[in-house]
Amino acid sequence: MPTNLTMSQKELERLKTLTRIKSGELTISNAAESLSLSERHMYRILKRYSDEGDVGIIHRARGTQSNNRLPKTIHDQVLKLYKEKYSDFGPTFFSEKLEFDHDIIVSRQTLTRWLRKKGLLLSLRKKRPHRKKRPRRDAIGSLVQFDGSHHDWFEGRGPVCCLLCAVDDASGQIFLQFAEAEDTKSVLSFWKKYIQLFGIPAQIYTDFHTIYYNEAEHLTQYERALKTLNIEPIYAHSPQAKGRVERGNRTHQDRLIKSLRLKNISTIQDANNYLLEEYNAHHNKRFSNSDSLQNIHRPSDGIDLDAIFCFETKRTVYNDYTIMLNSQYIQLLKSDAPLPPPKSKIIVRLYLDNSLHILWNNNELKYEIFNNKPKPKKLVLTRRKPSPNHPWRKLKRGLSVKQNKSSTKLELVT
Repeated sequence: MPTNLTMSQKELERLKTLTRIKSGELTISNAAESLSLSERHMYRILKRYSDEGDVGIIHRARGTQSNNRLPKTIHDQVLKLYKEKYSDFGPTFFSEKLEFDHDIIVSRQTLTRWLRKKGLLLSLRKKRPHRKKRPRRDAIGSLVQFDGSHHDWFEGRGPVCCLLCAVDDASGQIFLQFAEAEDTKSVLSFWKKYIQLFGIPAQIYTDFHTIYYNEAEHLTQYERALKTLNIEPIYAHSPQAKGRVERGNRTHQDRLIKSLRLKNISTIQDANNYLLEEYNAHHNKRFSNSDSLQNIHRPSDGIDLDAIFCFETKRTVYNDYTIMLNSQYIQLLKSDAPLPPPKSKIIVRLYLDNSLHILWNNNELKYEIFNNKPKPKKLVLTRRKPSPNHPWRKLKRGLSVKQNKSSTKLELVT
């Protein structure tokens, strides 16, 4: 035991109480009550103080190593792995990778202490301004927050792309999908896949991007699809309003990027396969809470999602039974379904697989596409040779036409 003793405040209080017992100011029973100890333990401390003096009050484990301390070999191995492979990982994510990939169990608090002691973990989260927290919804599928995050997800190994992210407001469950950009086709494809997997939510929360909202009061393709499925769109006036999906983007820009690096994934297709097969489920198991919540997603059985999540427009039929679409003429053809009369409005749908469907009165019409406007058929006039006894021949034999400048006379030829 060292000669220079450092006592805690608790030990100093015990020393003062023992001194009062020695002087007769306190009985052992009252002293034990004042220190919230049992009378038996008070006798034990008093005996140790009588035998060893002030040193006897200090805890016996002071200055010794904890029985739960990890071996130095584990400590060195963990620091080596961090320097070689996980140098930009946070303590929590690093702790998970050690457990699942290396069978080393170290708490994040211990990792934080080790890394800071070696000067390997210097960054601290910045304090953010306080905002009132909106309470979560009570059921899964009541509200889904949605956003796109453009980022260099492959760290130069592949093209810069966009991560489309949906977060359930009640449970925190996520569904992620990569796309080349946050455009209408990618968004429609995302929600078609979401509804196939989970069902139809009640509300979707997005920002005021032109994909989702049009100030001219015309329905966007996104709004039309949601209206068909009776989904209410909600628009956020600030990033903080849909803070759960915004914070989720920051989380994925840390954890997902590093996971893609470890898997050596550099294409959108491979990344989407990894999200469906592993990342989404692991993230939901780790961070979401859906055990005691009711799921109010509506089933999509019997609904033609291809005909909803598509590009839909209306066109007018011309007199020659053609329509104009994307600078191309489309000729409507006869089929079992009746042709619409000229100047009728028909529905044209371009599916996500680029197939074209034209409908009138819920009947699909056959068509043919032309690059230029089809030309009308010319009437061909054929000269028919008169018969030998045609009256015209008799007239030609019996009459001679003499034409002067002033007049024309018919004379009989003999």
